[in-house]
Amino acid sequence: MIFLSFCFFLFLFTLIGFLSVLKKKNTSLDYLLANQEIKPWLAAISAISTSNSGYMFIGQIGFTYVYGLQSVWLMFGLIFGDFISSLFVHKNLRKKSQELKVVSFANLVSKWHGKNYKYVQLFGGVIILIFLSTYAAAQLNAGSKSMHILFDIDYKLGAIIGGIIVLLYCFSGGIRASIWTDVAQSLVMIIAMSLMVIFGIKELGGLSSFVNQLHKISPDYMKWFPSTNFSDFFLAPYMFIVGWFFSGVGVIGQPHVMVRFMTIDNTKNIPKTRVYYYTWYILFYSLTISAAFVARLLIPETNSIDPELALPTLAVNLLPEFFVGVVLAGIFAATMSTADSQILACTASITNDILLSKKNSYLINKLVTIIVTVFVVTIAINDNKNVFTLVLMSWSTLACCFSPLLIVNSFKQKVSEFLSLMMMFIPLITLLLWRHYGLNEFIYEVAPGILSGILTFFIFKLFRK
Repeated sequence: MIFLSFCFFLFLFTLIGFLSVLKKKNTSLDYLLANQEIKPWLAAISAISTSNSGYMFIGQIGFTYVYGLQSVWLMFGLIFGDFISSLFVHKNLRKKSQELKVVSFANLVSKWHGKNYKYVQLFGGVIILIFLSTYAAAQLNAGSKSMHILFDIDYKLGAIIGGIIVLLYCFSGGIRASIWTDVAQSLVMIIAMSLMVIFGIKELGGLSSFVNQLHKISPDYMKWFPSTNFSDFFLAPYMFIVGWFFSGVGVIGQPHVMVRFMTIDNTKNIPKTRVYYYTWYILFYSLTISAAFVARLLIPETNSIDPELALPTLAVNLLPEFFVGVVLAGIFAATMSTADSQILACTASITNDILLSKKNSYLINKLVTIIVTVFVVTIAINDNKNVFTLVLMSWSTLACCFSPLLIVNSFKQKVSEFLSLMMMFIPLITLLLWRHYGLNEFIYEVAPGILSGILTFFIFKLFRK
């Protein structure tokens, strides 16, 4: 029954993606931006799903499973930081993409002021290709873990199967196929995780018993902040929150997420999109943390369990077989549709930014998509890092390289090409040095990275005066 349910829902998600072929047009604008005609609610749910799929289902649940209540600060920081940056970036992003008639993220950043900053476009394209392809590999890695739980399939084979499904998504309807499947699997996963939380709390003896058992796991498990040395006591909790706040701000630097806002049918619909987006975000994240708590109690921590397998393992142990297939199909489809978005963003970067092509050929885009997918699968089958670490590194780099420039541009500040490059390059160096010296244990590296980019802008302006 699990196998049949998994196959049925995976087929259903794939079919929904294929149906997008009925609306597709054989143009680069349609392939990469869905002709900028996506409804606000579709764009909002897809953006959440794309931003958080493999990370939320696998990485975040694994993190909460191990560290407990302190993981809620990731939720508070991410959502609040995301919200603040959305107030002045999202609308400008959608407006500029239409005005400038661009289909790639780096091209949008490079032409923001109406001038063609070729070196900014090239540098941005290379950054996107390197780190978003790594990010996509992490998604295939996450999807292969659910396949391993269900069929005992080798991780490498699971990643290859995922790569094939990604190509099917891309070739059926481009970004529109990805958006439609994002929404379908997100709806199914919300229902499935709700059932796991409800059944799990009932299995544990009710809500009161559930909370009491969580407090018994360890003295620190249900503390709001991680334990620190006394000398760091007053400072560490604030640094922890600030770090994740800047990670939320860094969402505007994620090409595969922001492209969703570029596809919306009208700039005037951005406020409506924001309501759908944050309502769904809060619900989704709350259920994820609750499911992780249930998993920790029903699947006690041992040396043999991989925390990143907590959600699929919980589904197998708790739900009827039919719903186990639903959960695993949802996880797998979510990671595939996110990888699809990231591969399309890499495609846009190669054809528009790295090659600096003025003629954007639909067929060339499809050929490049095949090459990028093969490259991503190769990374996935040769990488042994866990999903959470791999995603954090890629996320950090994209956030630091693009967010400072987008923030300054959104406030209508004139920035030269040289300064634009410095506002991308200096945050990248800051991030790498921060990680190299282990300072990310003090505060997440996105915070100093973004701040160094904004500080670069003010220093240059000051010396210019």
